[in-house]
Amino acid sequence: MFSYKFPAVKGVQAGREYYVSMVPLKVLPKLFITDSESVSPEFRAQRRLNEQRIPEISNYILNNRSDYVFSALSASIDGKFEFQPYESDGDIGVLEIDMNTTFLINDGQHRKAAIEEALKEDETLGSETISVVFFEDKGLERSQQMFTDLNKHAVKTSNSISTLYDSRDELSIITKKTIEEIPLFRLYTDKEKDNLGKYSSKLFTINNIKKANKRIIKHNSINEDDGKFITNYWTILIDNITEWQEFLHKDISKIDLKQNYILCLNVTILAFGQLGSFFYENPDADMNKTLKKLRKADWSRSNLECWGGRVLGDFGKVLSNETAVCLICNKIKQFIGITLSPQEEAKEQKLLKK
Repeated sequence: MFSYKFPAVKGVQAGREYYVSMVPLKVLPKLFITDSESVSPEFRAQRRLNEQRIPEISNYILNNRSDYVFSALSASIDGKFEFQPYESDGDIGVLEIDMNTTFLINDGQHRKAAIEEALKEDETLGSETISVVFFEDKGLERSQQMFTDLNKHAVKTSNSISTLYDSRDELSIITKKTIEEIPLFRLYTDKEKDNLGKYSSKLFTINNIKKANKRIIKHNSINEDDGKFITNYWTILIDNITEWQEFLHKDISKIDLKQNYILCLNVTILAFGQLGSFFYENPDADMNKTLKKLRKADWSRSNLECWGGRVLGDFGKVLSNETAVCLICNKIKQFIGITLSPQEEAKEQKLLKK
């Protein structure tokens, strides 16, 4: 028979043999088919392909040509195949698969589709390889169960730890550098979690600080000067927040700061980021002089005259939507004498009518 031949290693899981092989990228489009979009879910063994994900993954390959990495694909073999060990009863050999066989991807369809797109842009990728784990096809029900088992126990990494480990994204790099250079952030920023528990020893998350920095520098092309501005802005801001300074000098406790003030709420940090964009876009503004006015601000949750309807809703519920970010920033701007834009004024008028 005409066949594909792949060097492979044989293994056993749950009493079933499987095979791991290195497959050239240029071979993937010939091996694997994608379930038809017209087939209803109960007759497919995969989720519907999300076309919007493909360019992002493909660009990741092309933009990191010498430094990309992919985990293995998992696939079922529906057809004739034979494993021929190099030595009698050995686990290393050649997996020979009939060319008329159908291959079904159980895990990795978006990686496969992105590789196909990348190959169109750069044919030299074709000689590189990706590991594929081959299983014997046991029918649709088994393939659907494999898809479920492979995905339901997967845990998405937090945005915070993704930022921590990201050495390509400029905003992530700048955020990490800023945190290390500012004592309040360095000592009290959680670098793994996106959300802090009530009894957390930290006050901020690296993910939320990064989001705030994205509000300061709204464009994607970030340079060293932008990084210096971000660090300088947070340094001046923190120096002029009385409660943060009292906390650093141990005049108020962490519990007091978290429970009685709005300063460490995610939505407030984002509002500070929004405020930072004003100074970034208006370099002639005297940031030092203007932010000194914050020393007299009352950040307590009991100050409903300032924060009611902005940070705190009915029954003291913390508001965390985009409107809340804008309204908090508006109040801070009003306090330090910055004129609101027409859009910001419109939100103020809407709040007053409630």
